[in-house]
Amino acid sequence: QVQLVESGGGLVQTGGSLRLSCAASNIFFSRITMGWYRQAPGNQRELVATITSGSSTNYVDFVRGRFTISRDNTKSTMYLQMNSLKPEDTAVYYCNTHPPLNAVWGQGTQVTVSS
Repeated sequence: QVQLVESGGGLVQTGGSLRLSCAASNIFFSRITMGWYRQAPGNQRELVATITSGSSTNYVDFVRGRFTISRDNTKSTMYLQMNSLKPEDTAVYYCNTHPPLNAVWGQGTQVTVSS
């Protein structure tokens, strides 16, 4: 079955950086629009950024200019470079297709930004 595995999260201070990775398997990765999502405690999961098969990108306002989404189709891997992190970026970050496939949500990776 389709498997998506997120990694790269951690604890950083305000203003710090992290790079998340999403390894995909059993999916035609190179043909699919992918996205990064996040869920903070008590909040609904929300979209952060998307990238098409041709690497066109889109960002939500609260990360635009700070986060960069990218992909390596030869490795079936997607990335999220997060710079200038803020405490409000604290969340579990997930990858999925866009729109998401509800059956394939992974465990996510925790990002915690301390003030």
